[in-house]
Amino acid sequence: QVQLVESGGGLAQPGGSLRLSCAASGFTFNNYAMSWARQAPEKGLEWVSGIYPDGSVTYYSRSVKGRFTISRDNAKNTVYLQMNSLKPEDTALYYCVKGWGVSGGARGQGTQVTVSS
Repeated sequence: QVQLVESGGGLAQPGGSLRLSCAASGFTFNNYAMSWARQAPEKGLEWVSGIYPDGSVTYYSRSVKGRFTISRDNAKNTVYLQMNSLKPEDTALYYCVKGWGVSGGARGQGTQVTVSS
C-alpha cells in the first residue's frame, strides 16, 4: 500500500531554514506528481508546493514563493521541500501528498514545523 513518511521538521528561528523529506513506497513514484501541503492550528489544509513526475513543472503558493524549493530524487523515491527565510506564519503540520494538489491524494502522518524565537 501507499506509504509516505515525512521527516525533517522541528523548531527554527525566524529567518532560518529547514529541509523536509518524504520517503515514498507502495507505488511507482516516478509516474506521479507529488505535493507538499500544510495545516496550521484551526486552519484548513493549504497546498504549498507541487512537482511533476519528471520535475519539469513546479507550483508554489503565493505565501511561500521565493522562499521554498521543491525537488525530487526519483532514484530514491523521495521528495524534498527546502524552506528558507522561515516566518512564524509558516508554523504548521506539513504533509507529503501523492499527486498534484491536495484533493483526495494519499498523504503521510506529517511533520511539525515550528518557527519561533
